Amino acid sequence: MIRIFSYLPNPRVWKATITGRYLDVEVQVRGAPPRELGQWLWDFDARPLEQNDRSDPGLERKGRTGFSGSLYKTDQFLKAHPFGNVPAAFDVTGSVGIFESNSIMRAVARLADDDKGIYGRDPYQASRIDSFLDASLVFARDTQRYLLCLGSDRLTREIHTQGRDAFKNYLDGIERSLTAGDPFIVGKELTLADVCFVAEVSLFSRERAWQRTIEAIECEPIDWSGFELAMAHYDDLCRRPAFEGDLAPFLEKLAVDIKKHAG
Repeated sequence: MIRIFSYLPNPRVWKATITGRYLDVEVQVRGAPPRELGQWLWDFDARPLEQNDRSDPGLERKGRTGFSGSLYKTDQFLKAHPFGNVPAAFDVTGSVGIFESNSIMRAVARLADDDKGIYGRDPYQASRIDSFLDASLVFARDTQRYLLCLGSDRLTREIHTQGRDAFKNYLDGIERSLTAGDPFIVGKELTLADVCFVAEVSLFSRERAWQRTIEAIECEPIDWSGFELAMAHYDDLCRRPAFEGDLAPFLEKLAVDIKKHAG
C-alpha cells in the first residue's frame, strides 16, 4: 500500500493510481482542491485543520509555488518530504516519504507482486523508460509557468510561445517513438512511459479551455493536429480499464469547459 496527499484533481497523481489499478497495488489518495489545501494539515494522516492547529506556531509555513498565504505542515511531514511539495507519498508507516510523481509511480510498480513488464524486461529497456520519464520532467518544467499564467492576467506572448514550443518538442519525441510500429512508446508492452505520457498530456490539455485568454494576447491557440500517432495512442490508452477511472470524468469535464470557453 502507498498513501498520497495532494491537491485534487491532479493528473500527475494518476501516474500512481493508473499503475496501481493495472498491477493490483493499493493506492490511497487524500486531498482537496488547490484553494482548500491551505485549510488542511499536511501530514501522513492529512486532514482538514482544527482550531488548535491554527494556533500552533510550529505548524505554520509560508506557501510556495502554486500556493499563497500560510500552509500547515507537521515536522514529520517535512522530515519525510524535505522539499515540502505535493504530491507527497508515504509508506504504510508514514515514516518514509516519496516525492515527485514519477518516483511515486515507480514505487507503486516496485510494490507489485507481478509488474507485468511495466518497468521494462531488462536494464536497457528500464533505462529507455527512464529516458522518457526524464523528458517528461523537462516538459513539465518548461510548461509550468504557462499553465499557471493561463488562469490569471499574467499570460504574455512570450510565455505562450515557451509553452507551445515545449509542447511541440515533447509531442515530436513521442510521435517519433511510435513510428517504429510498436503499439506502445517503449516496445510491445504497456510501460510507465505510456502512463506518464497520458498524465502529462492530460495536465497540459487544460490549456485548450483557455482559447479566449490566448486570443486576448493576440496569439493563436496551440495546434494539436500534427501529432496523429501520439494522439491516437492517447485516446486508446484513455479507454483502457486501468486508465478509464481517472480519465473518463476528466475528459468529460474538459469537453464541457472547452465548449464553454471557446472563442
